[in-house]
Amino acid sequence: VAGIIGAMGDNGIGVAGINWNVQIMPLRFQQDVNTWTVSTAVPSIDYAVDMGVPISNNSWGNAEFSQEILDAIDRAQTAGQLFVISGGNWASDIDNPATPRYPAAYNLDNILTVVASNDQDELAFFANWGATSVDLVAPGENVVSTGIGNTYRTGSGSSFATPHVAGVAALLRSLHPGWNADQIKAQILATADPLPSLAGKTVTGGRLNAGSAVAATTLTI
Repeated sequence: VAGIIGAMGDNGIGVAGINWNVQIMPLRFQQDVNTWTVSTAVPSIDYAVDMGVPISNNSWGNAEFSQEILDAIDRAQTAGQLFVISGGNWASDIDNPATPRYPAAYNLDNILTVVASNDQDELAFFANWGATSVDLVAPGENVVSTGIGNTYRTGSGSSFATPHVAGVAALLRSLHPGWNADQIKAQILATADPLPSLAGKTVTGGRLNAGSAVAATTLTI
């Protein structure tokens, strides 16, 4: 995830991330991809807020509603943080009350929910969708990035799509330091490339377009 956001590019080594000059503050609150608790998630969200982090990448989630996590993200919203979140990999409609995905399904303006697309600009076969809960897609199938111990790895999942969007958000903040979280989110959504395969599947019906998002010198909206 960190490599997708910020691996150095144009150096002839390995892979290139979205933002080559970015500060990343990693916060670990789970032992593996399926083991985390509300009691560890909430302090991590609050810590990022306390440290003034303007954009957070959140490649985690589950099907259980938590008032404590909702409240923590609401505190992040009050602090002006953009909360970029994975929409999950169950091949389900998370707008359906029977198959929700949290934090993606929380109704907070600072949440920007992302799921994975493939190299054919289609929704990845495993990705969730939601006409009101999922904002857009980004590359998330067979993505090559950095691994632990100076290695490289290939992975798939909406957790790999989410940092593409968080990286573009960081680029926009660097280019327009006066923009707030709402404006950065709106710019990313307004410049997504609409795809017929995504019609009715996401809010924008589109795939992230980093070039279009950063090319505009003023807000597209």
